Amino acid sequence: MDITFFNDPEQIPKPAEEIRIESVSIVPLQDGFRVKVELDVTPFLQRPNLLLAIHDEQDRVVSELSIIETMHTHMEFTMHLRGVESPYGVYTLTAELFYETRNPPQDEFVEGFVVAAPDETPDTP
Repeated sequence: MDITFFNDPEQIPKPAEEIRIESVSIVPLQDGFRVKVELDVTPFLQRPNLLLAIHDEQDRVVSELSIIETMHTHMEFTMHLRGVESPYGVYTLTAELFYETRNPPQDEFVEGFVVAAPDETPDTP
């Protein structure tokens, strides 16, 4: 008799050396100072650590988030842009997945994004 706990073979937890960042979504929120980040990792047996950082155009860290031994494969965060007078501009999100050490990380995701200024022209029908 076979007992199946997972309907989808992609959802079977993997050993630590096979864990990767599967997808990342970056959505600047309307006020410009907040950024919604959704992140998916490979289903795991051993809980990984993550470090997320947002850098501005001068490569200054303007937001940082540490996740220690996450229990979830799908995560959603709101990151706040700090130390900027105006949030509008170009940024880079870096996500690192690691276990024992970050040097080097086991997996890394880097992507640029823009926080656009709201349209200053009023909507006219």
